[in-house]
Amino acid sequence: MPTRAMSRIASACVYCGTQDGRDPRYARAAAAVGRDFARRGIHLIYGGASIGIMGALARATLDAGGEVTGIIPEFLTERESAFTDVTRLIVTRSMHERKQTMFDMADGFIALPGGIGTLEELVEVLTWFQLGQHEKPIVLGNISGFWSPLIELIEHMRETGFIAASMPLHYKVASSAAEILPLLAEAALELEPSA
Repeated sequence: MPTRAMSRIASACVYCGTQDGRDPRYARAAAAVGRDFARRGIHLIYGGASIGIMGALARATLDAGGEVTGIIPEFLTERESAFTDVTRLIVTRSMHERKQTMFDMADGFIALPGGIGTLEELVEVLTWFQLGQHEKPIVLGNISGFWSPLIELIEHMRETGFIAASMPLHYKVASSAAEILPLLAEAALELEPSA
């Protein structure tokens, strides 16, 4: 049975990179999002690393008094420097278990800049939404236009008939860190079933 969106977002999963990227605005945006999580009392679910913008996000959330659950597969604990100071660290046996645990714990999903792993996680939750496996909100943090090529590709897929109107994608695009959590809440309300 599909999982319904919740009008009150209690927790959200953020997918993002274990690198800083070349643009310092990525890490600054991740830290701003982390502070916003804490201010709004939303539990951060993320990939468990202490490096890159993942680390900036988690550290800023914790420093602002928020709660953070990191979820990392055992084989990445050294490579990605597992952040042991988070509120809760869950070490999984595999990437599949990590992604499923993140999905199960989150009321919504946010994608900040990142690499192939971030892209794969985002595309998976978009696919699951399209196939009716969940109705949780999704927001792309399009910081400095990072996700614009993907957004253009998705529109190209629609225009060429590979994303059918009967199987729509539902996601919001935020151009700044400040827009991300308000758009997540807005999307959750839009996805609520009619009374």
